Amino acid sequence: MYKFIVITVLALFTSYKWSNMPTKETIKYVSLGDSYTICTGATEAESWPTIMTKHLNEKGIKTELLFNPSKNGYSTQNLIDNELPKFDKSECNFVTILIGVNDWVREVSKEDFHSNLNYIIDKVIAKKIDKKRIILITIPDFGATPQGSLYGGGRDITKGITEFNDIIKAEAKKRDLALVDIFKLSQGMKGRTDLVAADGLHPAAKEYAEWEKLIFPVAHKLLSQ
Repeated sequence: MYKFIVITVLALFTSYKWSNMPTKETIKYVSLGDSYTICTGATEAESWPTIMTKHLNEKGIKTELLFNPSKNGYSTQNLIDNELPKFDKSECNFVTILIGVNDWVREVSKEDFHSNLNYIIDKVIAKKIDKKRIILITIPDFGATPQGSLYGGGRDITKGITEFNDIIKAEAKKRDLALVDIFKLSQGMKGRTDLVAADGLHPAAKEYAEWEKLIFPVAHKLLSQ
């Protein structure tokens, strides 16, 4: 009888203990950006944010892509006006930011781009998101694509994007934020029709998948801490 009582009490205690242990937090992800984040030229399933979410879950990090508000043609100002309001209302606790190519195409000054980028980062941080859950991503070199030169306005695309990327890198370093540099990788699209979408300007699904291979390890390391 005594043994039965002890076993019953232990069983109840164990059941209570495990049922009341805190569950692992779900990562609620929002990807802010432009065509390179919505992944124009590929399907939603082939977009790098979707692939990365899948891979994080496969590694045991429960992750939900809440939404991807990015749009083809968006600039930093478009992100501020249209994406941040949705972001502010979300329960997001993990963010990636890839923005700036359309600022350069529209000849937005480096100073204005820098100011808008700072505003975006400040708004993300103001949402009380852990700084270790914010990833900045550099702008790819669209000059490597067959149609890229049509959008350069006669300017040196590689040089111009590099200057904008230097701003992104400087902010990442100053604020101690994670950075993923896809610029050099994107230059591999040159002469590779399999890496460029049918429009001759945007990456193909295969290229976006290569970007994810650089972004995923950084996200996995941050979210595993």
